Amino acid sequence: SVSRPSPNLTFVPASLPPDPAKVEELQHFVSNSKRLFVMTGAGISTESGIPDYRSEGVGLYARTDRRPVQHAEFIRSASARQRYWARNFVGWPQFSSYQPNTAHLVLRDWEKLGKVHWLVTQNVDALHTKAGSQRMTELHGCTHRVFCLACGDQILRSELQEHFEALNPTWKAEALGVAPDGDVFLTDEQVCNFQVPACRKCGGILKPDVTFFGDTVSREKVNFVHQRLAESDSMLVAGSSMQVYSGYRFALAAQEKQLPIAVLNIGPTRLDHFASLKLNSRCGELLPLIV
Repeated sequence: SVSRPSPNLTFVPASLPPDPAKVEELQHFVSNSKRLFVMTGAGISTESGIPDYRSEGVGLYARTDRRPVQHAEFIRSASARQRYWARNFVGWPQFSSYQPNTAHLVLRDWEKLGKVHWLVTQNVDALHTKAGSQRMTELHGCTHRVFCLACGDQILRSELQEHFEALNPTWKAEALGVAPDGDVFLTDEQVCNFQVPACRKCGGILKPDVTFFGDTVSREKVNFVHQRLAESDSMLVAGSSMQVYSGYRFALAAQEKQLPIAVLNIGPTRLDHFASLKLNSRCGELLPLIV
């Protein structure tokens, strides 16, 4: 049985209750799948209280003019890194405390039952890992890990938080809202005195183990996911508009292989014109109805 955390609907777009006929269609789709390939996006984590970027009215882009850090800017600019890490430092205690919701737990249980062949998440929030999913690829990495751009040494993000605290014992700032990647909004004045540690092994630049906007997913990881898709017999997209090509390419590959594709997302997606089934419902409301 699946425990049911109460959903946090602050960042979930309005939607109608699941249509019983559509639920029956999804049940049929899942029952017919023997090796289900699942791809999740930010819309599966909104019920845990994490905002997404693109949802109408409630997404980050709809509510603010803020945009996530660009890869090239982070690499090129020490002040951009200082700004990123100061904001991330303030946001981390809240961001790292988010817990999986019902949708994450259902997909974990489907994996235990042998229904899910592989799960690919575009999220960097570690909620699938916290839920217990194991047959999984974090397509864009995870904010809970940090690595050195020079020597490749990895540390836990929680460990880096302790380094930040040691370097900035008197530095304080109030968080003004949190973003999907754990970022918060701070002024330049708040950021200017924040000290950023270097790699303890080589003195190199530390970066979260995530694919920033403007960067690309490694060819090795892309090939690995294509192999898992090739072994699958159907594809379920949950909580993603698939606007980012790094995820969309796998839907195109599934279409090329003529795999049936079901899409569960509030609002339009790039797959709507070729998906076998489209459902405009909350993931945490609909997925538990499927047995």
